[in-house]
Amino acid sequence: MEIMSTLIFRYIIYGILVIYIGCLLMIFFYSLTQLNILRHFLNFLNQKKDIPPVPKKLPKVTVQLPIYNEFHVIERLLECITALEYPHSLLQIQVLEDSTDECLGMSQRLVIKYKKKGIPIELITRNKREGFKAGALKNGLAHAKGEFIAIFDSDFLPKPDWLLKTIPHFIDSKIGLVQTRWGHLNREYSILTKVQAFALDAHFILEQVGRNQQQHFINFNGTAGIWRKSCILDAGNWEGDTLTEDLDLSYRAQLKHWKFHYLVDVVAPAELPITINAIRSQQFRWNKGGAENFRKFIAQVITAKGHPIWTKINAFFHLINSSMFLNILLVSILSVPLIYIKSAYPELSLAYDISTLFIISTIIFFTCYWFIHKYIYGGGLRSFLQYINRFISFYTLVMGFSIHNSIAVLEGYFGKKSSFVRTPKFNKSKMKDNKYTIKKVSFYSFIEIALALYFLFGMYASFNIVAKVDFGLFLFHFFLFIGFSSISYQGLKQSI
Repeated sequence: MEIMSTLIFRYIIYGILVIYIGCLLMIFFYSLTQLNILRHFLNFLNQKKDIPPVPKKLPKVTVQLPIYNEFHVIERLLECITALEYPHSLLQIQVLEDSTDECLGMSQRLVIKYKKKGIPIELITRNKREGFKAGALKNGLAHAKGEFIAIFDSDFLPKPDWLLKTIPHFIDSKIGLVQTRWGHLNREYSILTKVQAFALDAHFILEQVGRNQQQHFINFNGTAGIWRKSCILDAGNWEGDTLTEDLDLSYRAQLKHWKFHYLVDVVAPAELPITINAIRSQQFRWNKGGAENFRKFIAQVITAKGHPIWTKINAFFHLINSSMFLNILLVSILSVPLIYIKSAYPELSLAYDISTLFIISTIIFFTCYWFIHKYIYGGGLRSFLQYINRFISFYTLVMGFSIHNSIAVLEGYFGKKSSFVRTPKFNKSKMKDNKYTIKKVSFYSFIEIALALYFLFGMYASFNIVAKVDFGLFLFHFFLFIGFSSISYQGLKQSI
């Protein structure tokens, strides 16, 4: 019996090490793809940018505005969109209203107001919110008169010349989408908005540019992009079977060999979520949708004909992006028993030393993201010191979100369906006055508190429990403690 118990214990240890090393390798390989993307991003910076002229004969454009209970921002949105510089005879603005509150009445009044001013705007409603945002876009497309379809979420404020800067890039008939970069109206509002802006800038400046430079698959970001209508229809139209309908349509279109073009220098400012519950809902939707799309497309990507092997490899890591949270969570949780394993089984210390891969990956991410910071804020010592602070804040809070986002990823992989939860917008309304503020303590806050205590114990174990003092994972556990503590604190604070 004792031999059997020892054998089972050994198998558990080996199981922990296999999972731990496997997750470290996934994070490391993902960081290498980021390094490759950085190389092409730097090449892009050294290239001469040819901006095509505005065509003499402009095409007809439909602008779609999917709306669902956006009371605080609908007026600001329509004021911005109706100011777009484009011939009214060639413009159609669709307000795709799915609201169930007073936002619907406000939209109706505003549409009537702008119609009287000669603006080509119309209100389109549905009896049932089937397919959520994807369903609204598909319904609007059936009434769209434009050859091109521009889409803006309710918190986006494109500049008046946005259409005139994007339409010229459809000179190639195989270009199905032109995506532009998101800006941030409230970047400096809080530590939460700063970290969100940091993460989004990494995607929009580094990843989108680097992938597009290599003609790899990129994604429509759900807003601030313009589609060729025939591309949407050829790809099978909008589908609502995943929570990220934008990524879904992007892959279906590119698998059919449509080209996408990304414009990093055309920026559409938008509002970042300011409450922890709003961030949670957005992150949950994005990460679960990413996992759903991995399930849906990975086999098609691998077997697709006419796409280079490197495009397929990049697409694999693109689609599995949200799973990095799961890898980080597993590495983090398993790192505490690893302290004991190293102390009790010195012959397995090599597996412990593989933790160095996480340090290497972190250095790669640190290097890649520095060039994004430099692109926005410029170089120099002062800027670099500011960057260090931003990176530490970002990395720490990303760790803190890992449990919440990992559950989203697992739900996506296991096929658990859930409704599309909108991200509440605030405009200039105060948090306490916003009708969409959810003052409810999330059960994730308590899990995050428990994990914070778990990693506090890991710090303690490094020098007080094991036979030999070992600070190898102390700093890692310290950042995890800070990350989970901060997220749980924000959740509890904003629920009071």
